[in-house]
Amino acid sequence: MKTVVTTMRNEAPFILEWVAYHRLIGFDNILVYSNDCDDGTDAMLDRLQELGYLAHLRNPRRGKKPVQWTALKRAENHPYVKHSEWLYVADCDEFLNIHTGTGRLDDLIGACPSADGFLLSWRMFGSGGAVEFEDVPVTRQFTRCAPEALVWPWRAVQFKAFYRNDPDRLRLGVHKPQSRSSATDETGLRWHDDNGDRLSRVMGTVVPKTGPRYGLAQINHYPLGSLESFIVKADRGKPNHLDQGIGLDYWMDRDLNEVPDSSIGRHDAALGTLIEMFMRDEILAGLHLAGVAWRRRRFEELILRSEPFYLYSRVLRHLRGSQFDMDTQVRLLNALFRMRRNETLLRGGA
Repeated sequence: MKTVVTTMRNEAPFILEWVAYHRLIGFDNILVYSNDCDDGTDAMLDRLQELGYLAHLRNPRRGKKPVQWTALKRAENHPYVKHSEWLYVADCDEFLNIHTGTGRLDDLIGACPSADGFLLSWRMFGSGGAVEFEDVPVTRQFTRCAPEALVWPWRAVQFKAFYRNDPDRLRLGVHKPQSRSSATDETGLRWHDDNGDRLSRVMGTVVPKTGPRYGLAQINHYPLGSLESFIVKADRGKPNHLDQGIGLDYWMDRDLNEVPDSSIGRHDAALGTLIEMFMRDEILAGLHLAGVAWRRRRFEELILRSEPFYLYSRVLRHLRGSQFDMDTQVRLLNALFRMRRNETLLRGGA
């Protein structure tokens, strides 16, 4: 069996695509931990569990400990993890895009049958200049990304591990499995990179390769989406680093649109069929549409606050690449007045 473990918060518009895709490429089990959801994510996951597509557990934040790490610790005792041959930890904005064979997990494993695991680099997909949030699968909407050869920004090429389960030696980790004791070194395993090359050492969360990557596979990473969706994400913050905000620097390091890449589109037809099947369930369809409406409403609420408003206007300036036309300038000025009136009211002013 092959299991993917993930954590989610306020991801309702994106759940059906993500679940459909990962089942499509060969994951037998999907294990999801949700925390403190406002948009119906937890209810959608409950319904998908009722329909037999995944397992869902709530993992509310308690204290300062990162929710992703508490979820992974809990997951170690879940039957899906304990009885799986292969494990993978991913986020809801990551899609494992396998190039070899038919694009499924068995093709990746078959390319390096002696491998204990694969360290698969992100390929960062930028916004493509999209401003408005649309209810369209992200794998179809965003098709421009970083080049094959890249080492900076280094965060754009971090890896995630897809590896053989070894519960006596390894425990779940965010980017790669962690050793259970100081006497065990996970780098002693037979790791291969996304080109299929054997790695002699593994340090940190990046394979520092200056040449082309992604010969066998890549992880399509969609950390931004549209500008409106990004503003909602920035408000949510980083799950493991609450003290680190998401701002203009986050956008600049990730809005990489240098080259086109639609290779994941090989699964479009099958993916669309599976999403349509999900949407034939009236409960699931209603929850999805409610999540879409919540995201649009949340953006409109946030833009009435100074920090999200200025982040929006600065990223928009970056996207346009020059001074705004006068209509856009007037629209932003009017939005500024609305934001200031709203903040005055919140402070109890006149």
